[in-house]
Amino acid sequence: MKQEINPQECGRAEAFSMWMSSPQPMVTVVKTFEVGRLRKVSRKTGIKFNVLLCWCICKAASSIEEFYLLPEPGHLYRYDKLAVNVIVQNAKGGITLCDVPYSEDIRQFNADYLQITSQAARTCQSTSLEDAMIIGTSALPQTELDMIVNQYSGRWNNPFLAWGKYRKGWFKTTLPISMQFHHAQMDGIQACRFLNNLQEEMKIPRTL
Repeated sequence: MKQEINPQECGRAEAFSMWMSSPQPMVTVVKTFEVGRLRKVSRKTGIKFNVLLCWCICKAASSIEEFYLLPEPGHLYRYDKLAVNVIVQNAKGGITLCDVPYSEDIRQFNADYLQITSQAARTCQSTSLEDAMIIGTSALPQTELDMIVNQYSGRWNNPFLAWGKYRKGWFKTTLPISMQFHHAQMDGIQACRFLNNLQEEMKIPRTL
């Protein structure tokens, strides 16, 4: 459910007044993660690496209040559930966007992810969830990347995470992930808490 709230009656009052009128309110932070466990779980369970990572992103965000807030010009909205947006290559060679609802049940999330993304790729039609706070993602596994800085158009103020190909080493596998967020939505302290949560969520049991 989407509900408008008064920015002056929540913990984001000062940030909202400072950053909603800023021409560049977005902040980008980058953290390198150890993703060896996710690779092993992916091989063990057959669940795609990207599915596991998107699920961990939502789970890490689910305990942070600010991730349920969406600032828009003159307005602040609160949602009661999360979803992740993924980009798929479609049958026409272009890209299609689709929203996948977050479920604490990884099997349910995986089933929804596969059904929604395969349909989007086949039909070339984007899908959206209006009643969920969307966390944007973009995966570019074709090459290793140090970081990605997304453009800011003012149209979407949702948090956005992006990554390239993971790096396999002798003793660990690493992946730099860029996170962009609107400063009216959260401060660096919440972003850092999320990134720390994300590393912990990647320690999921191999058997699920």
